Parts: sequence; C-alpha cells; structure tokens
Amino acid sequence: MDENKDLEIDEELNNIIVLNDENGDEVEFEFLDLVEYDNEEYVILLPVAAEDDEDLGEVVILKVEETESEEEESYVSVDDEETLNKVFDIFKDKFKDEFNFVDTEE
Repeated sequence: MDENKDLEIDEELNNIIVLNDENGDEVEFEFLDLVEYDNEEYVILLPVAAEDDEDLGEVVILKVEETESEEEESYVSVDDEETLNKVFDIFKDKFKDEFNFVDTEE
C-alpha cells in the first residue's frame, strides 16, 4: 500500500478552500499563507479562476476570527487599507523568491 501517494494528493486538496461570496455562490481559493500582524491572523488566498479572468493573480486577504467550534474558522473582509498593505508586505517579503510580484498601481 502506497500511503505517501495518498498523502500527497490529500495535501494538494487541502490547499483549496471553498467560501461563499456575498451572493451565496461557492468560490474556490488556493490557500497561500497565514500571516500574523498586530496580534491578529490573516489568510492570503488566491482565487481559483478561469485563465481569462481579469483579476487573475490578485490575492484576497481575510482576517481569521475564532468561532465557537474549535474545528472551524471564520474569515472576514478587512476594510483598513493600511492593515491590508502591511499584511501584504509581510507576505511579499516572505515569498519574494517564490512569486513574481507586479505593482499594478499607476
């Protein structure tokens, strides 16, 4: 029995998170990282989208909130631009050798 093969497949599947958007539709994201900033935790997610999607490559940053269940987490949007920028800067610094970051601000 080849347990390592099954483990690799499970690890790959565990990187995909399915969340519901504001319309209740399921959206798949690839989990990239968990960043701690200012005693809070934030997830960095990459939408799993079609290649023709105009937002291809843009990450989503959500704050992790605890729930009553130890097995579940809740993710909420972050409205503070300064916090978003700080968290993204930490992520960029951590993965500067693995991703090609492009500044889209003009």
